Amino acid sequence: MEEETDINELSESNDELFESQAIECAKGQEPLRIDKFLMSRIEGATRNKIQQGIENEHVLVNGQTIKSNYKVKPGDKIVIYQDFEPESTDIIPENIPIKIVYEDDDLLVVDKVAGMVVHPGSGNRSGTLVNAVAFHLKQQNPGITEENLSRFGLVHRIDKNTSGLLVLAKNTHSLSDLAMKFFKHTIHRRYLALVWGDFEEDSGTVVAHVGRHQRFRKMFAAYPEGEHGKEAITHYKVVERFNYATLIECRLETGRTHQIRVHMKYIGHPLFNDELYGGDKIVKGTVFGKYKQFVDNCFALCPRQALHAWQLGFVHPSTKEELFFESPLPGDISSVVDKWRRYIHQRK
Repeated sequence: MEEETDINELSESNDELFESQAIECAKGQEPLRIDKFLMSRIEGATRNKIQQGIENEHVLVNGQTIKSNYKVKPGDKIVIYQDFEPESTDIIPENIPIKIVYEDDDLLVVDKVAGMVVHPGSGNRSGTLVNAVAFHLKQQNPGITEENLSRFGLVHRIDKNTSGLLVLAKNTHSLSDLAMKFFKHTIHRRYLALVWGDFEEDSGTVVAHVGRHQRFRKMFAAYPEGEHGKEAITHYKVVERFNYATLIECRLETGRTHQIRVHMKYIGHPLFNDELYGGDKIVKGTVFGKYKQFVDNCFALCPRQALHAWQLGFVHPSTKEELFFESPLPGDISSVVDKWRRYIHQRK
């Protein structure tokens, strides 16, 4: 039998469907019950645990829920959600301030600050958004069990140093419903980014595969010929021009790890002060005199990549109401945008 093709990295780094594993069945896959199929591919998982996950709609095949007796076939795309992640139940509630912009019995929407890791992981076992939300839920319901705490889940993530809106599910129904909406790209999401350089056109689309960098494992890279990585499509439009930098709005048609950051670097417009992708130095303009001092001052005001998850909209899993949220640019990015406005105005 051929090896399965890994289809992880479903969204913008840590802005991704929060799966613990994603598999695409190989062309030579023989018909096999999905619970048996997954037992051989999820370390430490029992058949009972897998069947519970399927029953709780934490396993999707081609974007649809299935029964335990479903037989996998060639080309099936299987996504296994949070309950199967080894550390997903080991969540320590911590009293960390967070900005909740909406909450009901099914979900909550949080406006994350830059600098906060979203989920506990290697090297980040505490101080994360998930730890903070667990504490919030514990305050609401002191009798909540660890098992129930593990049922609230991330549907997508954003980078530590990216700010903005995230939705979290508070039960398995909402998790499954929202995950499927992300899978089918029916969620409204828009990002604002300050990038280096000016654009010839007012809008455009970047199409280039995104995959892990083949030399530097912490980075991702664009592969225009599709030899490596996964298909990635980013639509952008100009919001405001500053000659040497531009404020743009981005819409992701796909969601790969670091997609916006990688695609903008690929077309020669790295995000302003993005240390990982070359935006933390002067890309456009002179490297001497007052201009250099101006840019250094901007870097000091916004010591992270200038990327913000600006808008989030979706149909509520239970009420079917259309919800829409908008988060204004945070102070660090807006201060830098204001400085660029004044700088360009003074040069006219």
